[in-house]
Amino acid sequence: MRAMVISGGGSKGAFAGGVAQYLMQELKYNYNLFLGTSTGSLLISHLALQKIEKIRQVYTSVNQDNIFSNCPFVIKKKYGIETIGVHHINVMKNFLTGSKTFGESHNLLQLIRDTISIEEFEHLKNGPLDIVVTVSNLSLNQVEYKSINDCTYEEFCEWVWVSCNYTPFMTLAKKNGCEYADGGLGSMVPIEEAIRRGATVVDAIILQTEITQLNRMPSKNVFSLLTNMFSFMLDRIEQQNIRIGKFVANHNDAIINFYYTPTVLTTNSLIFEKEKMTVWWESGFNFAKYKNAETNPIESGTV
Repeated sequence: MRAMVISGGGSKGAFAGGVAQYLMQELKYNYNLFLGTSTGSLLISHLALQKIEKIRQVYTSVNQDNIFSNCPFVIKKKYGIETIGVHHINVMKNFLTGSKTFGESHNLLQLIRDTISIEEFEHLKNGPLDIVVTVSNLSLNQVEYKSINDCTYEEFCEWVWVSCNYTPFMTLAKKNGCEYADGGLGSMVPIEEAIRRGATVVDAIILQTEITQLNRMPSKNVFSLLTNMFSFMLDRIEQQNIRIGKFVANHNDAIINFYYTPTVLTTNSLIFEKEKMTVWWESGFNFAKYKNAETNPIESGTV
């Protein structure tokens, strides 16, 4: 049983799309299970449908307006480096309406509904593949995995959206009496879950470099401090997920093929730029091609 696992990473998901395209179209890998966190959750339904060009068009045309119904920050560029500053009016607007977060991401939920049709959902649900998204239940203090097989169309769209909600910058979702947030807060790379569900070969796309290659810029404001703090915590979670995944794989005779980003793509994955994401998609495709050029793809990057 072969599984594709895609980590969280915001706009860097474009790179994962390129890697997945090469593995599926060029190497002809057939997957039984697709499991994603955050941006990975956005990709996996379309990959399972083999509609790679469709999701490529989404990732290479999306911008801030497609994600945020109320964007809490402004993007500043100085000396070629992009940083975010507080959009005071939007943040105050959110607080005055009683929101618990700085911004809102209801536009992303509508984008998900617009790109996954009811017919496509039914095709996947009635098919042999399992599509699973990762969410963090803040009320119960646990990670949950939502399979398409257990959801209605509306529920599935909402779980994909919840998996991507990078609080406190995006919407804090409430479902079934609980508060939910980005799946990456609990499991950035759900390799362990893929093996628990029966995977014997896992292609894990990690939207981070294998070795730390940067020193973060000093915080300029409260938002840049928060993003630096969250990036630090998510990096630690990701490394822990990978260590646990390797341990579980060794004890279950499973193989993991790792696809890390070869370079630092961005220091702020909340910034969605069409031009860069187009380049990242192509980079992911070319990196997967290069990685598999001279080695057996089953053994490449394995544990």
